[in-house]
Amino acid sequence: MTIEWEEMLAPYNQAVEELKVKLKGIRREYTRKNIHSPIEFVTGRVKTPESIAEKVRVRHLDKNHLETEVQDIGGLRVMCQFVEDIYDVVQLLRERQDFEIVTERDYILNKKASGYRSYHVVISYPVEKIDGIQHVLLEIQIRTLAMNFWATIEHSLNYKYAGDYPKTLHRRLERAAEAAFQLDKEMSEIREDIQIAQDYFKTNKG
Repeated sequence: MTIEWEEMLAPYNQAVEELKVKLKGIRREYTRKNIHSPIEFVTGRVKTPESIAEKVRVRHLDKNHLETEVQDIGGLRVMCQFVEDIYDVVQLLRERQDFEIVTERDYILNKKASGYRSYHVVISYPVEKIDGIQHVLLEIQIRTLAMNFWATIEHSLNYKYAGDYPKTLHRRLERAAEAAFQLDKEMSEIREDIQIAQDYFKTNKG
């Protein structure tokens, strides 16, 4: 089967851009009301054809059913200051009426063997096209800045070593992941002081 990539990926690009606008709108609403926003910032992307093809090859997926086999063709990342904010964002997503949650995976309470922590939500998002509505799957990863720093480094190393790390490097990555999580725990314990200081800075800057 020959895949017309531009046509196939177009609704994913539209969905990612629409959802980025909506999530950034939530942050602005919190800011206008002078309330701490659980959303620090939002990024999004659509996988390249090469990346999709590689995932299909490595995981032995059915390339004739990419729309259901690959759940992260379109993806967003929501960054949070505190671990508690992650679960607030998840609740916000559960309460929305403009898409349906398909699956949730809590890799914070149930970290991966590598040390990876994040909260993943897969949604079915309706994209309005001139010939009707197409539902596409998007993956939303919600994590703290510390979790994201570790995951970004781990992703680069995973690409270099194709997942086959030297044992010493694997152990150091595990320790680094735990250190990042301990940092998040410390920040949570002084969360109130941090937020008061941030509010003071916003009020008095300039």
